[in-house]
Amino acid sequence: YMFGSNPVIGVKPANEYQFRVFVTPVGPYFKGGVKPITIRVSDFDRAAPHGTGHIKAGLNYAMSLHAIVDAHNQGFDENMYLDAATRTKVEETGGANFIFVTKDNKIVTPKSNSILPSITRRSLMYVAKEYLGLEVEEREVYFDEVKDFAECGLCGTAAVISPVGKINDHGKEICFPSGMDEIGPVLKKLYETLTGIQMGTIEAPEGWLKVIEE
Repeated sequence: YMFGSNPVIGVKPANEYQFRVFVTPVGPYFKGGVKPITIRVSDFDRAAPHGTGHIKAGLNYAMSLHAIVDAHNQGFDENMYLDAATRTKVEETGGANFIFVTKDNKIVTPKSNSILPSITRRSLMYVAKEYLGLEVEEREVYFDEVKDFAECGLCGTAAVISPVGKINDHGKEICFPSGMDEIGPVLKKLYETLTGIQMGTIEAPEGWLKVIEE
């Protein structure tokens, strides 16, 4: 992470920065197994067109904090944000990208200039194509299409993939065929393959892993 550190008060870019790296051991992200979650379509906007939604900046996470607290209070695990301009296209959640599986096993992920370009999502798309032989597509995804997908997941650093079993659109439910009991078969293969690469049990693509020696 990097932050401006020069001693100045004012609305202007810093001219002195600190770049730091921190590491931490982690256990399983999902206690008790990977269980599908329930999310809702949010009335809040996460990022505006021509804004900074595609930048991994603290302010972009701050924008989602009130909305996620409200979602939790209403019994939902996360928010689905639609595009701020037309509210017809799927963007992302407060801290993860969407990944969908069609009924013919194609991997689809939303494309937008206000979506954070996730390394995990990019890794999963590579794994889907090069390791599992699946067709992948990054394109605009209209909310009207979501009901026709077979599987839905949220992808990010910590969880890799969080399966979504149900989306609540202002009281109307979209239930995915993969169900609420376990992760769908295609997303499960993606999850197991990428985590296998991370843990060293599956050979990684060239350049993915870097050994750091003291």
